[in-house]
Amino acid sequence: MKILVVNDDGIFAPGIGHLVSVAAKFGEVLVVAPDAPRSGQSHAVTLTTPLRLQEKGTEGNVRYFSCNGTPADCVKLAVKVVLQGKHPDYVFSGINHGSNAASNTIYSGTVAGVVEGALSGVPSVAFSLLDHSMQADFEPVLPFVEKIVRACIGSGRRDICWNVNFPCLPEGRIKGIKLCRLGEALWAEDAVEREDPSRRKYYWLEGDFVRTDKGEDCDLAYLEQGYATLTPLKTDWTDYAALERLEQEFPF
Repeated sequence: MKILVVNDDGIFAPGIGHLVSVAAKFGEVLVVAPDAPRSGQSHAVTLTTPLRLQEKGTEGNVRYFSCNGTPADCVKLAVKVVLQGKHPDYVFSGINHGSNAASNTIYSGTVAGVVEGALSGVPSVAFSLLDHSMQADFEPVLPFVEKIVRACIGSGRRDICWNVNFPCLPEGRIKGIKLCRLGEALWAEDAVEREDPSRRKYYWLEGDFVRTDKGEDCDLAYLEQGYATLTPLKTDWTDYAALERLEQEFPF
């Protein structure tokens, strides 16, 4: 079994090391991760600058490569270059430092890594912990990560693309795992204007993540209650209900 592990925090982020430790229990692991943080890159791919791969070494059944591209680039180069055109059996992404719940999935490079896998029919799971600190404690979530990896492998399905988020709780007291939908939220942002030493203007995006979803059956609600959340995603973004209405209203 060949498992590809990717992330968007960079190859040196603590979270990816913990995910590798779990994945290595199930087979050979190939790590291809950005050489520096690429958070918020979503599904961007690099088309205007050269992409580079650097082998970082091997530890046991794990091979490490860094890439100067995005998480989606990492998956593509893992398949096309390192695996010489063959797809891995599974793609696991993370463990991300910070939330990828609700609308964060749209911006997330962590999620993009598994979507890229799913586009090729590879079962894929993204993992995130709601703690941005590089000193975050991942130990309490590892049994849940292993349980979800085992469920993904045991399902036998090729269309899996799961988004998993873990709350950050004192002493890691996670209540369990809830299967649920994505919540609705938005970033209340502002473009803060600043000036560099040459007195040229530049801007820094700042803002707060605002939950707009009042439902109690979404990932945001369950995370607040102390549960891990698992949301199945699909690569087909078509709104079929809207498509049906449009066909009735505008029969072109």
